[in-house]
Amino acid sequence: KKVILVTGGSGLVGNGIQKIINGDQREDEEWIFLSSKDANLLIKEETFAVFEKYKPTHVIHLAALVGGLYAIMGKNCEFFRKNMKMNDNIMEASHKTKVKKLVSCLSSSIFPHKTSYPIDETMVHDGPPHPSFFGYGYAKRMVDVLNKAYNEEYGCLFTSVLPCNIFGPHDNFNPLQSQVIPGLISKAYEAKKNGTAFEIWGTGAAQRQFIYSLDLAKLFIWAVRSYQEIEPIIFASDLEDEVSIKDVAMMILEAFEFKGEVKFLTDKGDGPLKKTASNAKLRKYLPQFQFTPTREAVRETVEWYVKNYDSARK
Repeated sequence: KKVILVTGGSGLVGNGIQKIINGDQREDEEWIFLSSKDANLLIKEETFAVFEKYKPTHVIHLAALVGGLYAIMGKNCEFFRKNMKMNDNIMEASHKTKVKKLVSCLSSSIFPHKTSYPIDETMVHDGPPHPSFFGYGYAKRMVDVLNKAYNEEYGCLFTSVLPCNIFGPHDNFNPLQSQVIPGLISKAYEAKKNGTAFEIWGTGAAQRQFIYSLDLAKLFIWAVRSYQEIEPIIFASDLEDEVSIKDVAMMILEAFEFKGEVKFLTDKGDGPLKKTASNAKLRKYLPQFQFTPTREAVRETVEWYVKNYDSARK
């Protein structure tokens, strides 16, 4: 029987996997979702203790010290050291307890700052990450380096997936810590409630691919069951689904039926204007996979946030 341990199990993607697994439970699988209450994964002894307790055969590693552009800027040392420590603990525990497959979650932050687009899996190490979040970017890149090293030296099947910008229910909606969509949802909620202007940081011109957490959950489940390569695989929506920050903000305002003033704070940075990723490798494996349209997924996330406002992370 497979015992599949999910770190970061109470977060955005972990909750998504729980929801999908509830409708796709297999008899030969036991799923365990860890939260920070179960173990501090920055501490080696606690990490090993939780592996000894559950004895996983497979691990999905989602836990990380994360944040949006404005949360990470100025904290590159902290983000590098803590993510490196956590990832090293998970990988060493997986190796020592003979885990059959480890699937780690990377981030589009690892992409080279100066590159051609669309970017693919072979280009990850072709230059330094964006200077705003190089600490986080390099820490996540080292997962790919260690996957190859553990495979070469010990024969471990450690791999990674590289999602584009994730959003959905159970996200962190704190505007100073969050990614773009949950941050905008929080701002739109407050602006509508208080009758104030809705403010977008930057020009709104930056283009992004977004992936709904429930779509990503399905792909993670496929990866832990079926993906056998050490090389990373990009989980991103199709190229034609890329949208501007302005467009996604308008989808959010539409979901809220917001009729107030909209302000663009153009003195704030936009971050990279493009981070387009090719999903050609994913499409080779799963040509028929259907992504939830962004507008529909945004509406569902807004509805979840309104309904769960009191308990949502914010």
